[in-house]
Amino acid sequence: SFIQSLYDGFGSGVLAPGTGVVLQNRGACFSVGGRVEAGRRPYHTIIPGMLFREGRLLGPFGIMGGFIQAQAHAQFVSAVVDDGLDPQAALDRPRFRVDGNDVHLEPGLWEHGDDLAATGLAPVASRDVTPFGGGQAIFVRADALVGGSDARKDGYAAGI
Repeated sequence: SFIQSLYDGFGSGVLAPGTGVVLQNRGACFSVGGRVEAGRRPYHTIIPGMLFREGRLLGPFGIMGGFIQAQAHAQFVSAVVDDGLDPQAALDRPRFRVDGNDVHLEPGLWEHGDDLAATGLAPVASRDVTPFGGGQAIFVRADALVGGSDARKDGYAAGI
């Protein structure tokens, strides 16, 4: 599994000479409080996943998106494991993003805003899909591979 991400618009703004590769800047949010502390690491969200079912490979997946990445991974796995969705359908499912007391909702989840508000959370209807990440997945089905690519980003799943 491979995920390429810059974190911010043009990453670090540094281009590796002669390569066309822009370096990432995911350490941008790292803070050590003015001293070196044991066990502290920068928050890093490049965490591709690998799913197994009953000891057999289901397939690799990954969802980029800064602070939503772990939340989007959990939502993707739930869509696959709990609801039996294929990779494309799981990636297409509307997402929510928890940010403190706010719960940002993509279109398709807005109708759940009142339910969230009743719990004391603050639902936020969002039209911008960028903060909800974007991912890809490839699953093994017998002798075939089944892929999906998130419409929130510029990817494409194709057979060869």
